[in-house]
Amino acid sequence: MQLSDDDFTLFGLPQRQAVDTQALAAQWRALQARVHPDRFASEGAAAQRLAMQWAVRVNAAYQRLKDPLQRGAYLCELRGVPIDAENNTAMPGAFLMQQMAWREALDDAADADAVETLDDTVAAEERRMLATLGDALDVQDDTAAAAQQVRALMFVARFRDDIRRRLAALDR
Repeated sequence: MQLSDDDFTLFGLPQRQAVDTQALAAQWRALQARVHPDRFASEGAAAQRLAMQWAVRVNAAYQRLKDPLQRGAYLCELRGVPIDAENNTAMPGAFLMQQMAWREALDDAADADAVETLDDTVAAEERRMLATLGDALDVQDDTAAAAQQVRALMFVARFRDDIRRRLAALDR
């Protein structure tokens, strides 16, 4: 185990989008038990600093691997296709039209029920898109398509955040 290992190697997992989340959580707990700074309390400041680095590294890797969107983006990066979402926002026309329709539906939603119905629709599409991402990465080995899917999913995630904010505003 080395600090420079990729997250999958660190957790002893294959580099795949499909991850057994229970096994991931169990491995995270096992790794944390090995590297937790409290285990090195009697070994001096240098050992504790190193243990802290390891604990931070393990936690960051776990957060990245447990989230399917972050995991997909990370796999694309590992495979040499950076997401570059700040500079690459090109999306298929049909996806952009869907986004516009969702935005209009959110703007037109008069009550929490309408917003929750929209959220259900968007959540179903998000699940479909995540399945497509997994297929692109694990079956087709099409990292370029996967990177575009990750960028689209980032739009969906931001929109779902907007939906949550709208629901919170309606609950006041």
